Amino acid sequence: MIKILIADDQQLIRESLKLWLESKDEFLVTGMAGDGLAVLDCIRKTVPDIILMDIRMPKLDGVQCTKAIKQEHPEIKIIILTTFDDDEYVYNALKYGASGYLLKGIALDDLCSAIKTVYSGQAMINPDIASTVLKLFYKMANEGFTLSVNKKKADELTATEWKIVREVEKGASNREISQTLNLSEGTVRNYLSTILDKLGLRDRTQLAIWAVQMSLEP
Repeated sequence: MIKILIADDQQLIRESLKLWLESKDEFLVTGMAGDGLAVLDCIRKTVPDIILMDIRMPKLDGVQCTKAIKQEHPEIKIIILTTFDDDEYVYNALKYGASGYLLKGIALDDLCSAIKTVYSGQAMINPDIASTVLKLFYKMANEGFTLSVNKKKADELTATEWKIVREVEKGASNREISQTLNLSEGTVRNYLSTILDKLGLRDRTQLAIWAVQMSLEP
């Protein structure tokens, strides 16, 4: 069962999400919070697997809350939910370790799929802002936000693994990668798991940033 903390400054949204999530056997809502400081307090009592985090909250916004949480609990996965398509928020949320960034208008069934995707260790970016996120990967790489991997391990990537890395760099989904490379989605997932393990990277987001860095190197 996936343990979820809901963080949003609007009570109606908190209660609605709780009601819907708990109608699913695979989810358990362990807490709700209306501001960033309350989120940190909730985590001290019960550590969730996933936090659905509103970006604009009082006392401590979702970006700074993400930063604080990932420093103490890197294992907690955070999905940022917002109505604002704001580049700076996307940039900082991903920089500090968010695993997903979704607009609040997302269909509930798609949110369910996103939670499962992030819980499995992958990143989840709303398609409506995928192009923005891709630009931000380049911004991160150009502004000194770098990721280091073992060069020997990177050199051990196979030709197929490199093809998958380049597709991730473009922002392609597993389905799109499978169609481009004529592989099953299951095979793509297995390749990604192997690639992340080889490079010692946390998730798909870090892999994309690293791939961008590699492309920008002389």
